[in-house]
Parts: sequence; C-alpha cells; structure tokens
Amino acid sequence: MIGFSDTFGSRATIIFLFICLALVQNPAFGAKTRHFKWAVESMYWSPDCVENVVIGINGQFPGPTIRALAGDTISVELTNKLNTEGVVIHWHGIRQFGTPWADGAASISQCAINPGETFVYRFKVDKAGTYFYHGHYGMQRSGGLYGSLIVDLPEGEKEPFHYDGEFNLLLSDWWHKSSQLQEVDLSSKPFRWIGEPQTLLMNGRGQYNCSLAAAQFINSSSSICEFRGNEPCAPQILHVHPNKTYRLRVTSTTALASLNLAIGNHKLVVVEADGNYVQPFSVDDMDIYSGESYSILFTTDQDPSKNYWISLSVRGREPKTPQALTILNYFPTSASKLPTSPPPIAPLWNDYNHSKAFSNKIHARMGSAKPPTTYDHRIILLSTQNRIDGYTKWAINNVSLVLPATPYLGSIKYGLKNAFDHKNPPEDFPSDYDVMKQAPNPNSTYGNGVYMLSFNSTVDVILQNANALAANVSDIHPWHLHGHAFWVLGYGEGKFTKEDEAKFNLKNPPLRNTAVIFPYGWTALRFVADNPGVWAFHCHIEPHLHMGMGVVFAEGVDRVRKVPNDALTCGLTGKMFLNNKGH
Repeated sequence: MIGFSDTFGSRATIIFLFICLALVQNPAFGAKTRHFKWAVESMYWSPDCVENVVIGINGQFPGPTIRALAGDTISVELTNKLNTEGVVIHWHGIRQFGTPWADGAASISQCAINPGETFVYRFKVDKAGTYFYHGHYGMQRSGGLYGSLIVDLPEGEKEPFHYDGEFNLLLSDWWHKSSQLQEVDLSSKPFRWIGEPQTLLMNGRGQYNCSLAAAQFINSSSSICEFRGNEPCAPQILHVHPNKTYRLRVTSTTALASLNLAIGNHKLVVVEADGNYVQPFSVDDMDIYSGESYSILFTTDQDPSKNYWISLSVRGREPKTPQALTILNYFPTSASKLPTSPPPIAPLWNDYNHSKAFSNKIHARMGSAKPPTTYDHRIILLSTQNRIDGYTKWAINNVSLVLPATPYLGSIKYGLKNAFDHKNPPEDFPSDYDVMKQAPNPNSTYGNGVYMLSFNSTVDVILQNANALAANVSDIHPWHLHGHAFWVLGYGEGKFTKEDEAKFNLKNPPLRNTAVIFPYGWTALRFVADNPGVWAFHCHIEPHLHMGMGVVFAEGVDRVRKVPNDALTCGLTGKMFLNNKGH
C-alpha cells in the first residue's frame, strides 16, 4: 500500500520534472524583467579631447549598455531632462511584437516625450544578438544619444561558435557643431551642408588634432596624443591573451559615415549580422554601414611581444575625417608600447567593388529559415535628391516624407481621418526615368502617406539608387526597417528590371534589419508583414532621413491592443480624439 508521503513524493517529482521540461522547451519560462531608470540630459563632455555638449543618459556617454537574456522583458522609465526639445528612443533591431508603441519612432509609433515628462518603454527581447538603441527625434543621434543593447542566449543554450572572451565596439562619428545647428543647416535656403565629421569614435572615444600613432606612421601634421589619467577621450584598449579566440561585437550608429574596420595582422571571421547567424567567412577588413551590427571572431595568433592597431576609416565619401585608432594589447606586453607596424591601410574610399565583394559574402548560416519563394506585393522605391520651393530634399518616388503631428499608430487604430494623407503613395517610378543621369525636372513634393500592407503577406521591396542633383554623384544609402527582419535577395547595377529576378538568392539569403544600396545600383529585399503596427523604413544616414528619405508601412493595425494615451495624444487630432472619446 502506498503511503501519503510516497504519493506526495511522487507528485512532487512529477511536478519538478514538468518544470524542468518547461524550462528546457521554453527558456522564456524563467525570463526576467530588467528595470532601468534613465534621465536624458545635455551635458559637457570631451568625446574627442575637445569639450562639447553631448546628449547623455544618467551622466554617461555613450548611454548605459543594456544586457539581457532572450525572452527577458526590458522596462526603461525614461525622463526627458532636455530643456527645449522632445525625445524618443528607438530600440534598433528589436521587433516589438505586441508593443509597437514602444518602438520609439516619433510621430510614427509614439509622441515625443516632452521636457520634464516620463515615458515607460516596456518590451520583450525575444532573440539573441547584437543590437543598440538611439534617439529617433530630430538629429539627436548626431548629438550623441545612443548606446549598446546586447541580448545573450537563454541559460543552457550555446552559440554555434566558440570563443574565450568578448569585446563590444560601438562606432560613431562626431561633429563640433551641435545637432540643433546641423538641423538648421539642413533646413536652410540656400542649403548648407553639415560637412564631414571631425572625428570617428570607438565606444564614444576619439582623438581630434592628435594621433595615437606617431608622425612616422601617418602622413599628418597631428601631434601624438598625450592623456592624463582616464580622460573621456582616452582610447579603450583591448587587452588579450595569446592563442585565444575573441568575439568582437561591432555596431555602427554613425550619423553619416560608412566605415571600414581592420585589426593589423589579424583575420576577421564574420559569424553574426544584425542579430542573425551567418555562414562564417574570413576577411582582412570589413565594411560596416550606419545601422548595421556584426559579431566577428579573431584569434590572437601573432607575436605576443608586440601590440597591434585596430583601425577605423571612412568609406564611400572622400575621407576628410582622420582614421580612428586603438590598440590590441597582447599580455604581458605593456599597453603603452606602440605597434611597430603602421596602421592597416584602408581600401580606397570609392573602391565599391571591395565593398560589394564583402556584402556578397554574407549568407545565412546553414539551417536558417529560408524566405517564401514568391511575393504577394512588390514596391519599388527610387531614392532621389530634389528641390522643393528652393529647399534641398531627398525623396522616395518623388515624395519627401514629412511626419504628421499625431502618430500614425493611434491615428490608424482609431480611424482619425485628418491626421495624415490617406492617398496611397506611389509604388513605382516612371519606366523612362534614367537613374544614371540628373533628373530633367528635380522638383518634388512633400507627403506623409502610408503603404498599407495586407497582414501576413509577403512583400518585396526593390531599393533603387539614382544620380543626385549634381552630375556624376550617387551616394551610399543604408536602409533600416523597423519591426521586422528582411531577407536580402541580392544587389545589382543600374536600373532594376524584371529579368534581374533570376539573380535573386532564395537558397541562403541573409536575414537583416539594415541593408545598403550602392551608387547607381539596386538592392532587393523580402519580408513577411506579420507584425501588427506602423513601421518606419528609412535611410539610416541622419541628414538624409531629416531631409525626407523614408517611407512608412502599416499592417494588421486592427490587431493592435489599446494604444497608450501618451503615445497618441500629441497633435491637434490626437488631443481632440482624447477629449471627445475619453480614450
């Protein structure tokens, strides 16, 4: 006969085994909510050894690094302590399933947080990877509002590659002119270009008018840098042990610059891109565009009695910004010992074949999900530089984006008719448009219409580059999609045609959230519209977005649960809705 204690023990064992099984099958079962309390404020800082005003968080620049496990919930109570402008934070690469109002895109998913006000961002990080966050209001990313967001695998899971240690590099560019003055420049008539950045920063640190490398290495009149104590601009040196493999997480939050990264005498093995595993491949150097993130592996197999340069150089624009440098320091060699070899020489700034060769090496890791073989909806987006009433703008299919006062998410959810233009924006451009030449008529128009996508449909987007206003000029444009990842099906030269579909990679295309279009070329993307909400899709170069280079997608908005009041009630339309409906 079974006694009470035996029965209880058996049941307890079964319950224990059930819990263990649940934890194995569903790592989110043991997920945590990670709470942060942030104050965004302007403060004096010396990112490149020149004191200036930056936008910091809790007195830090860059902002605090968030680290969480996949399945965790992030809760950030953000208070705006800027004196004269609103603020929002975009969580770049986080899909925001079920929380589209937490995406942090002003006038699209939420209202700007006014000075003195507080907004709580609460969302789940459901996928391991290398991400970041940044301001998405005005030019605040150019002003320094950014930081790293790293999501690790749940307890008990392992990466499909081995490494002994890890570093994080957040890359950015820096101007001595404030972000507010940059906005004025870009919005002026006649147009005033902001110019190239004064400095490139690694983890918010760079050196202006001096160099870590002595004059014998660099063709420059700069003096050698001297640091006193732990100054904010002193480089963060990477300390390593010989014969180990290290993971280097690299993210670019630049406002303008495309970059090239190299480590002297060391091979780089790329294993992750935008939070997705890729088939590992080895390179001597790598290009990285604004909005992209990678994980690379490198092995410390060089002479341990020496140190080595880590270099960062401008790509795609004539470099008027000096190379950024820091040191890979081998133990037990002193970190103050300069490398004996010169810094790596970057590819020529306009060697686009080098850039394309790198992009074409990126494929999804074996076993990754493949894209649907066909599409339901195709949109072709032509990027052009234009004029409107004498102002210089960027446009997509001849429409320059100007965001409405009341955010799209609440406007569409609650049927607010006067909040934005309900006319469908153009889904293609005239077939006789010559992308290789200046437009015969450079004039454009403003607009804020939305591309309405059928929920769960497969959407192809063809990004088409063209000549800018000046002759023989076509820029690089890295495009970022909020709320989704997309498959990069391929790149091509000149104008996209139906015949180019034969070049699409449907076997192992990489899954990304940011992709580049090269000068005078096209890039083909495919994604599934499976995330209810309203999502920005735009060039990640800050001045280009500020000048109108973006579009807005909406899908399944009727499936979105109640939108919080403080993500809806800005602008006259939103305020009237709140007053009339008591929402």
